[in-house]
Amino acid sequence: MISVLLVDDQELVRAGLRTLLTIEEQIEVVGEAGDGHSAIRATRRERPDVVLMDLQMPAMSGTEATRAICTDPDLATTRVLILTTFDDDEDILAAVRAGAAGYLLKDTPSAELRRAVHAVAQGESLLSPQVTRKVMAHIAGTPAPSADQVDLPALTEREIEVLTRLAHGMTNSEIASDLYLSHATARTYVSRILTKLDARDRTELAILGHRAGLYER
Repeated sequence: MISVLLVDDQELVRAGLRTLLTIEEQIEVVGEAGDGHSAIRATRRERPDVVLMDLQMPAMSGTEATRAICTDPDLATTRVLILTTFDDDEDILAAVRAGAAGYLLKDTPSAELRRAVHAVAQGESLLSPQVTRKVMAHIAGTPAPSADQVDLPALTEREIEVLTRLAHGMTNSEIASDLYLSHATARTYVSRILTKLDARDRTELAILGHRAGLYER
């Protein structure tokens, strides 16, 4: 069972999300919050597997709440999944840096949202395709050079193929399917690339892949 905390300043949105998520028996909504302060308190109380977090909220933003949750050692097993209208690009960039494990738009289909909750709960990072291009373009700061101009030290051709898919926001399962690999093999490739590029997490790998021009492949 995956426990989820819903954070959004609109009660109607929270009610809709609760309905969409609990259609699946493996997902349980354990609490709700309407602002960042309440989200932190509820997360510490409920210790959910996933916090589904809005960004634009009164009192304390979702970005600030995400940072507080992700840097709290007592909440190391809780993952934050951003669900936003993406009105402000800078908010999304701040959420990336704050440690959120996933970034989706509010027009995400319900089945995809449930899959994202599963992926994040299992330790994967997830960027929706729409968010990926905008996030990476902003973080890169300048147009991405071609892959030939960027040093990707000691990466094999297969590892570059995996990194390319990470740059597009694919999960391990999607990478495995796309490259005809087992899920375990895809996960192993991601771990190797993290080590070789000295990256903190999958989000940083996606950024490195974008800067290497792999997003354009």
